[in-house]
Amino acid sequence: MRTLVVTGSGGAGSSTVAAAAAARAAREGRSTVLLSRRPATLPGLDEVPGLRVRRVDGRRAVEELWGGHADALAGLLPHLDLPPATSVVPLPGAGELAFLAALGSADADLVVVDAGPLADGLALAALPGALRWWLDQALPPTARALAAVRTASVAAGAARRGPLDAVLDVLPGIEQLLARDRLADATTTAVWLTTGAQRAAVPPARRAATVLGLHGLRIAAVLARVLPAGGPGEWWRARAAEQDAARSGLADVAPVHELPELAAPPADLAGAGALLDGLDLPASGGPVPPAPERGEGGWRLAVPLPFADRAEVGLTRWGDDLVVSVGEDRRSVRLDPLLRRCQVTGGRLLDPGAAAAHLEISFRPDPQQWPADLLAAEERTR
Repeated sequence: MRTLVVTGSGGAGSSTVAAAAAARAAREGRSTVLLSRRPATLPGLDEVPGLRVRRVDGRRAVEELWGGHADALAGLLPHLDLPPATSVVPLPGAGELAFLAALGSADADLVVVDAGPLADGLALAALPGALRWWLDQALPPTARALAAVRTASVAAGAARRGPLDAVLDVLPGIEQLLARDRLADATTTAVWLTTGAQRAAVPPARRAATVLGLHGLRIAAVLARVLPAGGPGEWWRARAAEQDAARSGLADVAPVHELPELAAPPADLAGAGALLDGLDLPASGGPVPPAPERGEGGWRLAVPLPFADRAEVGLTRWGDDLVVSVGEDRRSVRLDPLLRRCQVTGGRLLDPGAAAAHLEISFRPDPQQWPADLLAAEERTR
């Protein structure tokens, strides 16, 4: 396991848990990087041997990107008055993009990502796939080949630079960013979800499992904050009963590790580390990406969608991609060379609403893309 993403409901302690996990991994002898949007608050975190703490600042990342390309843009567009880097307003999503860049540049055995609130963590999981899709739409492989020819022509003096070349200059950086994406390998990426132990926490946890499953990831553990048992009064008994109900619902999502509800956050690394007593760091990440399986008359592809319901699942085919939707969330899945030459014949959600829910998509050979002899052989096997 190379990447551990910690996210959860606001105030559930994801930053403390991420810091404790990173410190433990470093003390166990693994070179570790902790990425966070927030400054380190636990005393001594910067002094743990083998641990590097890096704050990810979306605004600074935008300023550095602008500063690296503003001169080239100014030369190509002299009629425009371009603002300095300190006046550039970051676009929405700049924080997640900065996180993705920091992940790609982190050279360590383990990167622990303090992804912050659940909405931010899910946005980070979706970002690499979304970037790849938009890159393919804006510049498909054929256009990129032509762009490479143009870049070479400009370098040789056979063509003059224009505004298009400023855009093409950014392209290699985006491709390198995606090539270094640590989240792309689900088998080496684990997710911890922090939350309170209330009934209201169960639906968001299940939804997080659905969205992460859509993007190929899986929750390895739910870290739930619980009150100590045995408190006096009717309120305490009612709260304990709610915690028991929440434990059951959260356990359907992933194994539950209980964090004691404290009067104040841990003041040092020792206190933070104690929260993880009895919980091992994940030894592996998520599932192996789905692969086609031979079926009657063609092939099947299964996409895990834990807890998804039939009414919210959608499926379309666009070129060499399958676009899978669950409610407002969507992912484009690139088909392998075999399935690209097949027609989609249907899709059905199996075990809807359960942890094992998955979308099964069926394919059959496309007669226009299969050689006649192979198609005839395929027909004989049915």
